Amino acid sequence: MTQPPYEVLEHTADVGLRIHGRSMSELFSNAGLGLMALAMNAEASDTQEIQSREPLPLSASGSDAEQLLVNWLSEILYHMDAEGWMFARFTVKDCSLTSIAGEGWGERRDPAMRSRAVAVKAVTYHQLSVIETPADWQATVYFDI
Repeated sequence: MTQPPYEVLEHTADVGLRIHGRSMSELFSNAGLGLMALAMNAEASDTQEIQSREPLPLSASGSDAEQLLVNWLSEILYHMDAEGWMFARFTVKDCSLTSIAGEGWGERRDPAMRSRAVAVKAVTYHQLSVIETPADWQATVYFDI
């Protein structure tokens, strides 16, 4: 089994992710996968039980890469909480330091299906970072649970 492109970080009343990607687009896609793994209280392989039945357009903007990441993840979280969406994968079509557009591929689920999930309430700015290194892009983000 390959290692997921994110690492779960424990914190009092919060849970965080350290995310990696070869590009900024891949970083944001991987951030969505990490959020799904937290919401399903599962490892990345368990998100495969979600079917990529249909795409849902997703977009966000922000004044910088950090705010963009918070807004992107908040957009995903909104569709999960308000509409019952669960996503198996994310595709990013356009990505800059201040805007992103793509799709979440998944399906709507009965809220009871998330009974084993962690209640992710919000994306926070606590220790938030998005950086480009010589090797890849990296981000750290925490969620209020």
